[in-house]
Amino acid sequence: MSVDPDPRYVLRRITPSEWVINDLRFPQDDTRHVVACVYELAPTEVEVVWLRDLPLAIRYGSPFEVLEQVERIQGTSRATRPISIPPLPPLVAD
Repeated sequence: MSVDPDPRYVLRRITPSEWVINDLRFPQDDTRHVVACVYELAPTEVEVVWLRDLPLAIRYGSPFEVLEQVERIQGTSRATRPISIPPLPPLVAD
């Protein structure tokens, strides 16, 4: 597994059972800097409070799985090619 030398997202532990996922694209004083808060419910279960509108689950097996999902969904390009619309002849006024 390769490690990105300049990651966009990082997982930071704030207590023994709590983590945050930060988006390094934004400064720390920007509200978009924190993407999610992750709380340990059991040794193999964590719950996520999303601070961004992401179509992701709220329960995972580990905080690292949460980070992987954020990287996966944010890494996919949402850009699409332009959709060509065939030209129509001008309307004729009666």
